[in-house]
Amino acid sequence: MDSIERFRLAMEHQEPDRVPIDYWATSEINAKLREHYGFSEQEELLEHLEVDFRYIDGPKYVGPEFTIREDGSKEDHFGVSRKMVSYGEGGKQGAYSEVVEYPLEGAGSVDEIESYAKWPRADWFDYECVREQARAAKAKGKVVVFMGDRLNRCAQLKPAMYVRGVEQILVDIMINPEMARAIFGRIADFYAEYARRTLEAGEGNIDIFFTGDDFGTQNNTFMSVERWRDFLREGFKRFIDIGHEFDCLVCHHTCGSIFKLLPEFVECGLDILNPLQPEVVGMDYELINEQFGKSLSFHGGISIQKTLPYGSCDDVRNEVKNLRKSIAPGGGYIFCTAHNIQTDTSLENVEALFSAYKEYGRY
Repeated sequence: MDSIERFRLAMEHQEPDRVPIDYWATSEINAKLREHYGFSEQEELLEHLEVDFRYIDGPKYVGPEFTIREDGSKEDHFGVSRKMVSYGEGGKQGAYSEVVEYPLEGAGSVDEIESYAKWPRADWFDYECVREQARAAKAKGKVVVFMGDRLNRCAQLKPAMYVRGVEQILVDIMINPEMARAIFGRIADFYAEYARRTLEAGEGNIDIFFTGDDFGTQNNTFMSVERWRDFLREGFKRFIDIGHEFDCLVCHHTCGSIFKLLPEFVECGLDILNPLQPEVVGMDYELINEQFGKSLSFHGGISIQKTLPYGSCDDVRNEVKNLRKSIAPGGGYIFCTAHNIQTDTSLENVEALFSAYKEYGRY
């Protein structure tokens, strides 16, 4: 059974030969694994790990040149200034892009929001490259995924936090609702058109349209269900409808404790939920599968906060075994971690993870 057949059967809530396998990791982990196995190309690593999915890069930015500020920070396509920050030490070092300034944090009116000169436009991207990306990925016989990178993934709340500030956009929802609506509206309009053009360029070769927006914290959702419904549901469903228009299954990534939002996701037509974060409050896998497993498929769930960085190889294997037992029977599940494997994870634990996928994933 090839990757596409395996995936399609699982998404029909039937049992293929084994649970499909996906792989998320930081660039530093990728480099360590390639060196460990003696691979020069990432594709060699994915084949070795028997990964069933291939993520395409997506559209190429061709818009106005990004501003580089005196402090070395660089503005992104939303005008958000970011700077590379290093973390870790020894062999566990890495880097990420940190927000330096929220450009609309001080805005005091809807007019200031609407007149912001750096709202991105779908015309700032070249979509032609997507045709060959999707075609080449499909030729490998793998499941083709469009997700975008973490700074340009179809979302609403996270980009709003970047342009307005994490605290300020949440305050807006409570006491400045028209400003919040103006920001969410601008963001959703941009990403809807961006997604439409991307999927159209994929010419039917994209299997999964992967959106991503963190709606939860470790303990709860960022806002009540009623406010999520009022401010974010329309855009959330809009993205899903666009994916379905192009015959894609739609997967949504959200970290945090979001159990109370699952009925909303189902009503909006979501196909796959990622990641079922294991450490947060209220994410009981068996209960979730019992209540929503006939309507949703699930992707991910292996702990990157505790088990992978701090557990033993046996701990890793046991987590895979338990997850397989609680949520994978009957299909509808994809093996993957709860987020990117981080630099604090040993290669031994990564190897134990994929060994366990193969040992416990057979139906």
